[in-house]
Amino acid sequence: MGYALSLSHPPRRGVTLVELAIAMSIVVLMASMAWPSYQARLAKVRRQDAVLALTQVQTAQEMFRAHHGLYAASLSQLRGGVGPVSPQGLYDIVLENVGAEGYGVVARARADGQQARDLDCPWLALRVDQGVPELTPSRSCWNQ
Repeated sequence: MGYALSLSHPPRRGVTLVELAIAMSIVVLMASMAWPSYQARLAKVRRQDAVLALTQVQTAQEMFRAHHGLYAASLSQLRGGVGPVSPQGLYDIVLENVGAEGYGVVARARADGQQARDLDCPWLALRVDQGVPELTPSRSCWNQ
């Protein structure tokens, strides 16, 4: 009985470096396609900070008008957590064009904040004229 010498190698188990590189490149490709959509979704969600701030100003302005007969000329006159920065600190809030029959309030994404990259809606504005609100720049910016 002789022993046969086997020149073949036993079957290998595991993953080769080439297979690993191909799998990683597929993962990177899929992630690069999904990333812009993810960033756009985050920007849209963060816009709620501006919507909340502008809604708070609107409510505070109506309360001020009910007590004083006119709209407040500055944010500092208003109550209810209204200030020059949105609740999450993503937007600067500015009151403008205050008159007897209306006012405007604008939320602008802070240049140093996370929302600064929102190129679709870098600002949101609410204009109230004779009690009728107008939302700008578009209803989609207001997530409606």
